[in-house]
Amino acid sequence: MKMVEKFYELSTGNKIPSIGLGTWQSKPEDAYFAVKTALENGYRHIDTAAIYGNEKEVGQAIKDSGVPREEIFLTTKLWNDSHSYEGAKRAVAQSLENLGTDYFDLYLIHWPNPLAVRDHWEEANAETWRALEELYHDGTLKAIGVSNFLVHHLESLLKTAKVTPFVNQIRLAPGSTQPDVVAFCEAHDILLEAYSPFGTGKLFQNDQIKDIAKKYGKSVAQVALRWSLQHGFLPLPKSVHEDYIKANLEVFDFELTDEDVAVITNLTGVGEAPDPDNTNF
Repeated sequence: MKMVEKFYELSTGNKIPSIGLGTWQSKPEDAYFAVKTALENGYRHIDTAAIYGNEKEVGQAIKDSGVPREEIFLTTKLWNDSHSYEGAKRAVAQSLENLGTDYFDLYLIHWPNPLAVRDHWEEANAETWRALEELYHDGTLKAIGVSNFLVHHLESLLKTAKVTPFVNQIRLAPGSTQPDVVAFCEAHDILLEAYSPFGTGKLFQNDQIKDIAKKYGKSVAQVALRWSLQHGFLPLPKSVHEDYIKANLEVFDFELTDEDVAVITNLTGVGEAPDPDNTNF
């Protein structure tokens, strides 16, 4: 069982809060409220993306929160229309403007094999990564990584990469564990961030995890987050409700047994990870 800390350390040496606020599927006005509320309640890690359409509101919420920028770990992501050297440079510049900052703590390639470059995705990723490496070396990007990359995508990238990705943000949740990707990332010191850590809504109807949550006097969401942390993952729960935003940080005062971790890991019928080689975007 892994020790659970409130921070992970990237291979850069930079610390990253071990729970972040996700903003996927948050409408702009909801993202503003969620980010401002989260920062007021102790969060210091915010995750967004160009395609979410809420970068400007996230940036405004950070500004309005009064929390100094240097205390916040801010992540955004490159969308599928920018998989090239020049495209990546333009995308980073646009996101910096949208979010009202002059650097990102972490910047990710959002998808490894988008439709626009499916016939030359390996070359496109290599050129995109070369641009991100330059921005990493000049300090614009404090860390660089990927999202939704499977083992073959990572192996391809590492053929030409001078900097190994520091993070791979993938779908990790009870019943959706992607063991091959996890093993590869752990072997290469790539931190695994877990988006959609609650899987689909089906998790909240699952009797096994409800029973486990009752045993610990916690919610299903809190148990799912604790499960993620005990695996060494960094969960990014999304919420636009103040009570849930607060509760999602209250997971450092209990520990799941190995037996309960195993039960949660092997849940079925609660959602699968996407196949990035067969998306339609």
